[in-house]
Formats: sequence, C-alpha cells, structure tokens
Amino acid sequence: MNKKQLIILGAGTAGTIMANKLHHALDSNQWQISIVDRDNRHYYQPGFLFIPFGIYEPNEVVKPRTDYIPQGVNFIIDEIDRIDGENNRVFLRSGKSPVYDVLIVATGVETAPQETPGLKDKLWYKDIFDFYTYDGAVKLAEKLRTWEGGKLVINLAETQIKCPVAPLEFAFLADSYFTDKGMRDKVEIKYVTPLSGAFTKPKATEMLNGLMAEKHIEVIPDFYLAAVDNQKKVIISYEGREVPFDLLISVPVNKGDAMVERSSMGDEDGLNFIPTDKFSLQSKKFQNVFVIGDTTNVPASKAGSVAHFEADILTDNVVKFINKEPMTATFDGHSNCFIETGHEKAALIDFNYDTEPLPGKFPFAAIGPMDLLKPTHTNHLGKLFFRWVYWHLLLTGKKLPVPTHMSMKGKIVEEHKVDSLVM
Repeated sequence: MNKKQLIILGAGTAGTIMANKLHHALDSNQWQISIVDRDNRHYYQPGFLFIPFGIYEPNEVVKPRTDYIPQGVNFIIDEIDRIDGENNRVFLRSGKSPVYDVLIVATGVETAPQETPGLKDKLWYKDIFDFYTYDGAVKLAEKLRTWEGGKLVINLAETQIKCPVAPLEFAFLADSYFTDKGMRDKVEIKYVTPLSGAFTKPKATEMLNGLMAEKHIEVIPDFYLAAVDNQKKVIISYEGREVPFDLLISVPVNKGDAMVERSSMGDEDGLNFIPTDKFSLQSKKFQNVFVIGDTTNVPASKAGSVAHFEADILTDNVVKFINKEPMTATFDGHSNCFIETGHEKAALIDFNYDTEPLPGKFPFAAIGPMDLLKPTHTNHLGKLFFRWVYWHLLLTGKKLPVPTHMSMKGKIVEEHKVDSLVM
C-alpha cells in the first residue's frame, strides 16, 4: 500500500515541533512525513540577542537539525522553489517535485535590508548592523568590543517583525553593557520606531516607556524609515526627518520566504505572509494546506511561543482534517515573551488576540514564580533557562507547564484578581 504524504516546508522552530508532534499523532503505516529545509543548521534565534553583548557565544545557538527531527521522518535538504497548490506538488531547486496529500508551510521570515535604500550599502557591517541574523549578531559583537561610544541608534524599519520585543531588549541590554564597561556617559541611545510608543499594547507600552526614561534612552516615535544616507550617517523618514548615528542597529523589513511570492500564495502587501485562518491555521486558499509560525498573516506576534501554542492547535486540526472530522481546535493568539531589561532583570508579558498584557503572576496564580509586567531577577533566570527548555522540550514537541490557551489565572484586572480560564 502506498503511504499518503504529509510534507512540512521549513525545519525551523514551528516545522520541527510539527514534525515531532505529527510523528506521534499519525499512523506511520499509512503516512510518510517529510520535512524540507536548505541546510542542516538549526539556530536558537532568541540567542542572537545575547551574542553582541558576550552573554552567549556563537556556538551555543546552533545545532544540527537532524538532532531534533525524529527517526522515520524524511529530512530533505534542498531549496524550495514554489508550491503548486492546484496540483498538490512542491517544486524543489534540485528538480525534484514531491506530491503531498497534506502540506504544512513553516518557512518563517527573513530580514530584507535590501528593501530600504542605503541600508545595505558601504557601511553595512561597518557602522550599520542587524542582530536578527547569526552573521549580523557575530559581526556586531566584534564591533561593540572596540567601539568607543557616540550616537547609538536602534531603528525598526517596519512594525511586522519577528520577536517584536527584541529591539527593546537590545536597547536595555546596551544600556547595561555600556554601564558595566564604565562608558555609558559616552553613549547616547535612541530608539526610533514607526510605532507611537515603545510597544503595541497600552499597559506594556506604559511600563516600557517608563523603563526607557529611567535608563535615559530617547524614544523617537512615528518614524517611518525611507532611506539611510551613508555619507551623512543619518536615517531619513518619509516626511524628511533625519536622525544622525555613529552606530546604527537596524531591524530591517521582515518578509516571508520568496517562494511564497513565486507560489502566488502571499498577502496583498507584498511581505509574503500567507493568508491564514487565525483560528484553525488552515490556508485561506487551499483546504489541504496549513500554515504555522512566522509565515502566517494572523494578528499574533511572530515569536517562538506563538509557534509552540499554534502547534498544539494545528496538530489537533490536521488529525481531524485527515479523519474528515470538523476542525474544532482554535488558536486564540496566545503569546508570552520575556523582555530583558538589563542588569540581570527581565519582565514577562502574556497576552492573546483579545487581552493585552496584564500584571500578575505566571504560570501559577498563587506562587508565580514569574511576575508579569515587572522586571525581576527571577524572570531573567527564566529567560536564560528557556534555552535549555527550547533544545530539550519545546523542539521535540513535549508538553510544557503552560496552557495552550491564555489563562486569566493570576492576572490582575482593575485591581481584582481573575481566576477563570478563558478559551
């Protein structure tokens, strides 16, 4: 009997979790699972933030993908050219074109500095750096070791980026780093963002704006990046505003994989995110195609925690789809993120589609031990410990002690503790 084919595109966080979960959920006598990616290097992307400041070494954030793909799952190392959704086929650069019965797209996002005139120019990796890539983080670490100070500008080119809190964390860690080096008075830090404040959610923004002021980091809001002038060393907004820099830390435009555009599956704004039902995670174009992680256009953060919570929902829905049952599992937009605030402290936020980050305790209402919307050393230790959790539990699809749907237990709303569980 020929086995049915389930193909996962992308062996990053979301794709690897799904390979592990579906390996256990599906009958291997009936289904062959394959996963496709361009190489055998899996990056712990949250660790990129720590490399420039010497907290992590580069070799601590990369391991072989094959260490985390279960035996029995076919790992194909190849470039993805395009998806032919009409004929249930994936075209690979090698010339192979495997067919599928069910497809899961988990190709993530990529930085696209070339989208902004002057960004990836003569100052790139000299006085202009990113830290959202492995190479960028490593090059920036070399720069910071010998940099003598000046105007440090952290700029978001767009609002739709993976790990939306990472630029804030970079600002706070830079403050801490230069303070510890005894040269904070020689560094002027500016945080330049298209948002109207430090973050998108009101309560979190209030807390983060307060931290920015406390640490003497100037927030320049409503700045939409148009170009970078390498000669004058300024970033320029569409309105003609200019912000000078000596060292520019850029969060470039983030785009979905180029194969999404070649497959005619992207959304209308040209960022190559795939229109996805925000509850079921089914593609809006093809019933047997599902989308997970940063590739989707659902209104949730592009973060590893989101991929983890989505994976629980998607596993249930894929199995139900295969069995021709109603897909009843619904993703509520759940996201939680540690926010490094420097000096070995971190805050924690927990939210979903409908509920903004609130103060309280997490994950257990009575004891925490984590505090929400409050910088603590315990939260910082939790952030560092998460690297072990990522490699040993999360990637392998094991159950974590955090509910898939956001719980209101332990959260404080208008000074009243809420103990009900929302679904």
